[in-house]
Amino acid sequence: MAAEGDFLTRYRAVSNKLKKKVYFAPLLFRLLITCVAGQLAKELKQQDCLQYAAFCNLAMARCEQTLFNAPGEALALTDAARLFLSSEKENRALQAPGFDEHLQAALNCYSFAIKEMNRPGEAVVHYQRAAELQTQNPVEALLSMGEMATCKILTRDYDGALTVFTEMQLICQERGLQLPSTNAPVGAFLDLVAKCEISRVLLLMFLEPPPQKLLPEHAQTLERYAWESFDPHSQGFIYAECHGKCVLQMACQEKDTESLKSLQTELWPYLSAEQNHLLHLVVQERITPSGQGI
Repeated sequence: MAAEGDFLTRYRAVSNKLKKKVYFAPLLFRLLITCVAGQLAKELKQQDCLQYAAFCNLAMARCEQTLFNAPGEALALTDAARLFLSSEKENRALQAPGFDEHLQAALNCYSFAIKEMNRPGEAVVHYQRAAELQTQNPVEALLSMGEMATCKILTRDYDGALTVFTEMQLICQERGLQLPSTNAPVGAFLDLVAKCEISRVLLLMFLEPPPQKLLPEHAQTLERYAWESFDPHSQGFIYAECHGKCVLQMACQEKDTESLKSLQTELWPYLSAEQNHLLHLVVQERITPSGQGI
Protein backbone atom coordinates (compact mmCIF):
# COMPACT_ATOMS: atom_id res chain seq x y z
CA MET A 1 0.00 0.00 0.00
CA ALA A 2 1.35 3.45 -0.85
CA ALA A 3 2.44 5.89 1.83
CA GLU A 4 -0.51 8.20 1.21
CA GLY A 5 -2.82 5.24 1.61
CA ASP A 6 -1.27 3.99 4.83
CA PHE A 7 -4.30 4.58 7.00
CA LEU A 8 -2.77 2.88 10.02
CA THR A 9 0.14 5.33 10.07
CA ARG A 10 -2.20 8.30 9.76
CA TYR A 11 -4.43 6.85 12.46
CA ARG A 12 -1.51 6.56 14.89
CA ALA A 13 -0.30 10.07 14.10
CA VAL A 14 -3.69 11.68 14.75
CA SER A 15 -4.29 9.46 17.78
CA ASN A 16 -1.03 10.64 19.39
CA LYS A 17 -2.10 14.25 18.89
CA LEU A 18 -5.47 13.55 20.48
CA LYS A 19 -3.86 12.19 23.63
CA LYS A 20 -2.90 15.75 24.53
CA LYS A 21 -6.53 16.90 24.30
CA VAL A 22 -8.01 15.01 27.23
CA TYR A 23 -11.41 16.72 27.34
CA PHE A 24 -12.26 16.32 23.66
CA ALA A 25 -10.43 13.02 23.14
CA PRO A 26 -13.35 10.54 23.47
CA LEU A 27 -15.55 12.24 20.88
CA LEU A 28 -12.70 13.03 18.51
CA PHE A 29 -11.33 9.51 18.90
CA ARG A 30 -14.63 7.99 17.74
CA LEU A 31 -14.86 10.44 14.86
CA LEU A 32 -11.31 9.53 13.87
CA ILE A 33 -12.09 5.82 13.83
CA THR A 34 -15.20 6.46 11.73
CA CYS A 35 -13.22 8.52 9.22
CA VAL A 36 -10.29 6.13 8.96
CA ALA A 37 -12.54 3.05 8.79
CA GLY A 38 -14.59 4.68 6.02
CA GLN A 39 -11.49 5.43 3.93
CA LEU A 40 -10.08 1.97 4.54
CA ALA A 41 -13.41 0.38 3.56
CA LYS A 42 -13.31 2.20 0.20
CA GLU A 43 -9.71 1.12 -0.38
CA LEU A 44 -10.43 -2.53 0.45
CA LYS A 45 -13.55 -2.52 -1.71
CA GLN A 46 -11.47 -1.32 -4.68
CA GLN A 47 -9.03 -4.16 -3.98
CA ASP A 48 -11.95 -6.62 -4.01
CA CYS A 49 -11.46 -7.51 -0.32
CA LEU A 50 -15.18 -7.28 0.34
CA GLN A 51 -15.38 -9.09 3.67
CA TYR A 52 -12.62 -6.91 5.17
CA ALA A 53 -14.36 -3.78 3.88
CA ALA A 54 -17.50 -5.06 5.63
CA PHE A 55 -15.60 -5.34 8.91
CA CYS A 56 -14.57 -1.69 8.54
CA ASN A 57 -18.23 -0.76 8.14
CA LEU A 58 -19.01 -2.71 11.32
CA ALA A 59 -16.38 -0.63 13.13
CA MET A 60 -18.08 2.50 11.81
CA ALA A 61 -21.44 1.22 13.05
CA ARG A 62 -20.05 0.70 16.57
CA CYS A 63 -18.70 4.26 16.60
CA GLU A 64 -22.04 5.63 15.41
CA GLN A 65 -23.72 3.67 18.19
CA THR A 66 -21.53 5.30 20.85
CA LEU A 67 -22.41 8.68 19.34
CA PHE A 68 -26.14 7.78 19.60
CA ASN A 69 -26.52 8.27 15.85
CA ALA A 70 -29.06 5.58 14.95
CA PRO A 71 -29.41 6.54 11.25
CA GLY A 72 -25.63 6.51 10.79
CA GLU A 73 -25.37 3.15 12.53
CA ALA A 74 -28.13 1.67 10.37
CA LEU A 75 -26.44 2.99 7.21
CA ALA A 76 -23.09 1.46 8.17
CA LEU A 77 -24.78 -1.85 9.01
CA THR A 78 -26.61 -2.04 5.70
CA ASP A 79 -23.37 -1.23 3.82
CA ALA A 80 -21.64 -4.03 5.73
CA ALA A 81 -24.53 -6.40 4.93
CA ARG A 82 -24.27 -5.67 1.19
CA LEU A 83 -20.51 -6.30 1.25
CA PHE A 84 -20.92 -9.58 3.17
CA LEU A 85 -23.60 -10.66 0.71
CA SER A 86 -21.40 -9.81 -2.31
CA SER A 87 -18.54 -11.74 -0.75
CA GLU A 88 -20.82 -14.76 -0.25
CA LYS A 89 -21.91 -14.59 -3.90
CA GLU A 90 -18.27 -14.55 -5.04
CA ASN A 91 -17.45 -17.56 -2.87
CA ARG A 92 -20.35 -19.52 -4.33
CA ALA A 93 -19.42 -18.53 -7.87
CA LEU A 94 -15.91 -19.85 -7.22
CA GLN A 95 -17.39 -22.95 -5.51
CA ALA A 96 -15.16 -22.26 -2.53
CA PRO A 97 -15.83 -24.35 0.60
CA GLY A 98 -17.40 -22.52 3.52
CA PHE A 99 -20.06 -22.47 6.20
CA ASP A 100 -22.19 -19.60 4.81
CA GLU A 101 -20.60 -17.35 7.43
CA HIS A 102 -20.81 -14.26 5.19
CA LEU A 103 -24.48 -14.93 4.50
CA GLN A 104 -25.18 -15.21 8.22
CA ALA A 105 -23.24 -12.00 8.89
CA ALA A 106 -25.29 -10.20 6.21
CA LEU A 107 -28.56 -11.39 7.74
CA ASN A 108 -27.49 -10.26 11.20
CA CYS A 109 -26.43 -6.83 9.90
CA TYR A 110 -29.76 -6.29 8.15
CA SER A 111 -31.65 -7.41 11.27
CA PHE A 112 -29.71 -5.10 13.59
CA ALA A 113 -30.20 -2.21 11.17
CA ILE A 114 -33.98 -2.69 11.19
CA LYS A 115 -33.96 -2.96 14.98
CA GLU A 116 -31.94 0.25 15.33
CA MET A 117 -34.54 2.11 13.25
CA ASN A 118 -37.15 1.18 15.89
CA ARG A 119 -38.86 -1.43 13.74
CA PRO A 120 -38.59 -4.55 15.93
CA GLY A 121 -41.72 -6.05 14.33
CA GLU A 122 -39.98 -6.19 10.94
CA ALA A 123 -36.73 -7.42 12.51
CA VAL A 124 -38.48 -10.53 13.89
CA VAL A 125 -38.84 -12.03 10.40
CA HIS A 126 -35.16 -11.51 9.62
CA TYR A 127 -33.94 -12.97 12.93
CA GLN A 128 -36.20 -15.97 12.40
CA ARG A 129 -34.76 -16.50 8.92
CA ALA A 130 -31.24 -16.10 10.28
CA ALA A 131 -31.91 -18.77 12.95
CA GLU A 132 -33.22 -21.14 10.27
CA LEU A 133 -30.05 -20.67 8.19
CA GLN A 134 -27.82 -21.18 11.24
CA THR A 135 -29.14 -24.61 12.21
CA GLN A 136 -25.68 -26.13 11.72
CA ASN A 137 -24.31 -23.72 14.35
CA PRO A 138 -26.55 -24.04 17.44
CA VAL A 139 -24.98 -21.16 19.39
CA GLU A 140 -25.41 -18.66 16.53
CA ALA A 141 -28.96 -19.88 15.93
CA LEU A 142 -29.80 -19.46 19.61
CA LEU A 143 -28.39 -15.93 19.64
CA SER A 144 -30.59 -15.02 16.66
CA MET A 145 -33.58 -16.54 18.44
CA GLY A 146 -32.73 -14.49 21.53
CA GLU A 147 -32.83 -11.31 19.43
CA MET A 148 -36.16 -12.47 18.00
CA ALA A 149 -37.56 -12.88 21.52
CA THR A 150 -36.31 -9.40 22.43
CA CYS A 151 -38.12 -7.92 19.43
CA LYS A 152 -41.32 -9.71 20.43
CA ILE A 153 -41.05 -8.21 23.92
CA LEU A 154 -40.55 -4.75 22.41
CA THR A 155 -43.71 -5.23 20.34
CA ARG A 156 -45.56 -6.56 23.45
CA ASP A 157 -46.01 -10.01 21.95
CA TYR A 158 -45.32 -11.67 25.30
CA ASP A 159 -46.90 -15.00 24.33
CA GLY A 160 -44.66 -15.15 21.29
CA ALA A 161 -41.59 -14.30 23.39
CA LEU A 162 -42.47 -17.08 25.85
CA THR A 163 -42.74 -19.55 22.95
CA VAL A 164 -39.33 -18.54 21.60
CA PHE A 165 -37.60 -18.79 25.01
CA THR A 166 -39.18 -22.23 25.56
CA GLU A 167 -37.93 -23.43 22.17
CA MET A 168 -34.46 -22.03 22.90
CA GLN A 169 -34.25 -23.91 26.19
CA LEU A 170 -35.34 -27.13 24.49
CA ILE A 171 -32.64 -26.71 21.81
CA CYS A 172 -30.00 -26.14 24.50
CA GLN A 173 -31.01 -29.33 26.28
CA GLU A 174 -31.17 -31.41 23.09
CA ARG A 175 -28.22 -30.10 21.07
CA GLY A 176 -26.01 -28.40 23.65
CA LEU A 177 -22.81 -29.78 25.14
CA GLN A 178 -23.55 -31.84 28.24
CA LEU A 179 -21.59 -33.43 31.06
CA PRO A 180 -21.00 -37.17 30.45
CA SER A 181 -22.70 -38.34 33.65
CA THR A 182 -25.63 -35.91 33.62
CA ASN A 183 -27.95 -34.14 31.21
CA ALA A 184 -26.89 -30.71 32.46
CA PRO A 185 -25.62 -28.36 29.72
CA VAL A 186 -22.21 -26.72 30.08
CA GLY A 187 -20.46 -23.60 28.84
CA ALA A 188 -22.41 -21.14 26.72
CA PHE A 189 -25.40 -23.50 26.67
CA LEU A 190 -25.68 -23.35 30.47
CA ASP A 191 -25.74 -19.53 30.34
CA LEU A 192 -28.42 -19.62 27.64
CA VAL A 193 -30.55 -22.10 29.61
CA ALA A 194 -30.33 -19.87 32.69
CA LYS A 195 -31.30 -16.78 30.67
CA CYS A 196 -34.23 -18.57 29.02
CA GLU A 197 -35.57 -20.05 32.25
CA ILE A 198 -35.43 -16.74 34.14
CA SER A 199 -37.23 -14.96 31.30
CA ARG A 200 -39.81 -17.75 31.04
CA VAL A 201 -40.62 -17.61 34.77
CA LEU A 202 -41.05 -13.83 34.61
CA LEU A 203 -43.24 -14.04 31.51
CA LEU A 204 -45.39 -16.76 33.04
CA MET A 205 -45.90 -14.70 36.21
CA PHE A 206 -46.81 -11.69 34.09
CA LEU A 207 -49.18 -13.52 31.73
CA GLU A 208 -50.74 -15.76 34.42
CA PRO A 209 -52.27 -18.28 31.99
CA PRO A 210 -55.23 -20.19 33.49
CA PRO A 211 -54.53 -23.81 34.56
CA GLN A 212 -56.51 -25.26 31.65
CA LYS A 213 -54.32 -23.35 29.16
CA LEU A 214 -51.00 -23.90 30.95
CA LEU A 215 -48.73 -26.11 28.82
CA PRO A 216 -47.02 -29.05 30.62
CA GLU A 217 -43.51 -27.63 30.10
CA HIS A 218 -44.61 -24.31 31.61
CA ALA A 219 -46.27 -26.01 34.55
CA GLN A 220 -43.08 -27.97 35.26
CA THR A 221 -41.04 -24.77 35.19
CA LEU A 222 -43.31 -23.04 37.71
CA GLU A 223 -43.36 -26.12 39.95
CA ARG A 224 -39.55 -26.06 40.16
CA TYR A 225 -39.76 -22.64 41.80
CA ALA A 226 -42.68 -23.37 44.09
CA TRP A 227 -41.55 -22.70 47.67
CA GLU A 228 -42.42 -26.16 48.97
CA SER A 229 -40.39 -27.92 46.25
CA PHE A 230 -37.40 -25.55 46.18
CA ASP A 231 -34.03 -27.31 46.37
CA PRO A 232 -30.98 -25.05 45.89
CA HIS A 233 -28.75 -28.05 45.15
CA SER A 234 -30.87 -29.24 42.22
CA GLN A 235 -30.28 -26.15 40.09
CA GLY A 236 -27.12 -25.11 38.28
CA PHE A 237 -27.99 -21.42 38.49
CA ILE A 238 -27.05 -18.83 41.11
CA TYR A 239 -28.70 -19.58 44.46
CA ALA A 240 -29.80 -15.97 44.94
CA GLU A 241 -31.66 -16.07 41.62
CA CYS A 242 -33.44 -19.35 42.41
CA HIS A 243 -34.32 -18.30 45.95
CA GLY A 244 -35.46 -14.90 44.68
CA LYS A 245 -37.71 -16.44 42.05
CA CYS A 246 -39.33 -18.72 44.66
CA VAL A 247 -40.05 -15.74 46.94
CA LEU A 248 -41.19 -13.72 43.94
CA GLN A 249 -43.68 -16.38 42.90
CA MET A 250 -44.99 -16.71 46.44
CA ALA A 251 -45.39 -12.92 46.73
CA CYS A 252 -47.30 -12.88 43.44
CA GLN A 253 -49.63 -15.61 44.64
CA GLU A 254 -50.25 -13.76 47.91
CA LYS A 255 -50.60 -10.42 46.04
CA ASP A 256 -48.11 -8.86 48.48
CA THR A 257 -47.16 -5.69 46.57
CA GLU A 258 -44.80 -4.37 49.27
CA SER A 259 -42.78 -7.60 49.23
CA LEU A 260 -42.71 -7.48 45.45
CA LYS A 261 -41.25 -3.97 45.45
CA SER A 262 -38.62 -4.94 48.01
CA LEU A 263 -37.74 -8.10 46.10
CA GLN A 264 -37.46 -6.18 42.84
CA THR A 265 -34.66 -4.10 44.37
CA GLU A 266 -32.86 -7.21 45.64
CA LEU A 267 -33.06 -9.06 42.32
CA TRP A 268 -32.06 -6.05 40.18
CA PRO A 269 -28.25 -6.73 40.19
CA TYR A 270 -28.74 -10.38 39.18
CA LEU A 271 -30.95 -9.74 36.13
CA SER A 272 -30.27 -8.33 32.68
CA ALA A 273 -31.91 -5.11 31.47
CA GLU A 274 -34.54 -7.11 29.57
CA GLN A 275 -35.30 -9.32 32.57
CA ASN A 276 -35.56 -6.28 34.85
CA HIS A 277 -38.06 -4.83 32.39
CA LEU A 278 -40.13 -8.03 32.62
CA LEU A 279 -39.89 -7.96 36.41
CA HIS A 280 -41.11 -4.36 36.38
CA LEU A 281 -44.11 -5.45 34.29
CA VAL A 282 -44.87 -8.20 36.82
CA VAL A 283 -44.80 -5.72 39.72
CA GLN A 284 -46.87 -3.15 37.85
CA GLU A 285 -49.45 -5.76 36.89
CA ARG A 286 -49.92 -6.65 40.58
CA ILE A 287 -50.26 -2.98 41.55
CA THR A 288 -52.70 -2.10 38.74
CA PRO A 289 -54.18 -5.34 37.33
CA SER A 290 -55.53 -5.97 33.84
CA GLY A 291 -52.57 -4.33 32.12
CA GLN A 292 -53.27 -0.83 33.41
CA GLY A 293 -49.78 -0.49 34.83
CA ILE A 294 -47.99 -1.21 31.54
